[in-house]
Amino acid sequence: MNKDQVKGRVKEAAGKIKEVTGKVVGNKQMEVDGKIEKHAGKVQSVVGDARRDLKK
Repeated sequence: MNKDQVKGRVKEAAGKIKEVTGKVVGNKQMEVDGKIEKHAGKVQSVVGDARRDLKK
């Protein structure tokens, strides 16, 4: 795994936690922020996957 893959997956997990926390406490803005962070993490993971594939 490269840096982008690891950072992306960590960001994705943090976003999911923030999203669920927002749902539980009823904070719509936190929920939306979590979804945005989760999707940004997915994008970063995909970039890392692509880099790994290009190096092969």
